[in-house]
Amino acid sequence: MEKSTQKTGFNTRQFVIWMLALILGGFLGTLGCTALNNFFNFVAAAYTRLFQYVAVPTIALAVTTTLALLGAKKNTGRIFLHTIIYTLLTTVAAALVGVVLYKFIAPGNLPMDMVKAGQAAVPQNLGSISYYQHILAVIPDNILKPISSGNVLSILLVAAAVGLALAAKRDSENIQLLVKNILGLQELLFALIKALVWALPLGIVAFAAQLAAQVSAGVIIGSLGKYVTVVLGGNLLQFFVILPLFLLSARLNPLKVFRAMLPAVLMALFTKSSAATLPVTVASAENNLKARPETARFILPICCTINMNGCAAFILVTSLFVLQNGGVALTFPTIMLWVLIAVISAIGNAGVPMGCYFLTLSLMSGVGAPIGILGIILPVYTIIDMIETAVNVWSDSCVCAIVDKKLSAGNSED
Repeated sequence: MEKSTQKTGFNTRQFVIWMLALILGGFLGTLGCTALNNFFNFVAAAYTRLFQYVAVPTIALAVTTTLALLGAKKNTGRIFLHTIIYTLLTTVAAALVGVVLYKFIAPGNLPMDMVKAGQAAVPQNLGSISYYQHILAVIPDNILKPISSGNVLSILLVAAAVGLALAAKRDSENIQLLVKNILGLQELLFALIKALVWALPLGIVAFAAQLAAQVSAGVIIGSLGKYVTVVLGGNLLQFFVILPLFLLSARLNPLKVFRAMLPAVLMALFTKSSAATLPVTVASAENNLKARPETARFILPICCTINMNGCAAFILVTSLFVLQNGGVALTFPTIMLWVLIAVISAIGNAGVPMGCYFLTLSLMSGVGAPIGILGIILPVYTIIDMIETAVNVWSDSCVCAIVDKKLSAGNSED
């Protein structure tokens, strides 16, 4: 009985503190004080670095220990299969929502002189990156490079290989000792994460002030109207309608899941990095959502790497918009082809700030589309990146909750 009354584990006091920090930061950011803004930029950068620092070992240790302990059990295959299924379903749903909104709102073409002017704002030496190079970058060529570069996909690949190798040799006394030491490191890591989360209100003040200062300065004002409406509208529909429907289909209360995972969603909104948010996502899933550690620590590192709902919507809508401006007829087969490309690209995208932007730039450059439009989009991408990252982490949370519920139900039947 006691267990059910504490199911969500939502900390009301923490929520109030975070909301007050959000309001305070927003107010301070509008004052226009250069010294204050510089301080908040420093604090925001420091917090982002700290969370990125713990994100790398969180991914590596979580996947390694989970596979080492569960690698030989049937449950591991079930967890992975359910994770992949719901990742694909939610990502495809996000892309299809983007298509429907794009056809309904129907953004028009931009003036050619505006497109040419936007060419100057496109980051240089990025349009030539092919998708093959993007895939090759995942395959590590030395033991330290994935960690030093923060390549999430490479870390995931190495961690999975090490975890499976430890599971295969689990009867060895030396391997058992090694696994215990790794588990000890993981406990130490989660103690550090808990301290960072405790001190996060200061970071929220800085993040909110930073955003408010950008808005006041006009950095994200003057959007592309219908295009931005499609991108943000698709993400908001995915967040508030589609993903809650997935939760309801699994007989989960969307409001309870959202309240439990709110710290991670807010963190994602400001850091614009699902990888940097991962420590908070895992902590929220275990402490608030009460997901089993072996499930949360396995699913969430995978999801933060491949479950990119917001990115799929951005890649698809932006690609259609750029192709349309380049004179490509958006026929049904063409749109469906780009739905497939967007889903595959999103799954392989890195969970870092502007990861979707750079990947879309590469795709559009590869097909000879007018990439100057991406230069026009760049000033408004701050808001887009914030929203789509929050959607990504919310989707990760939903997949974790659904899979944990299904596995718990399956175990009780056994």
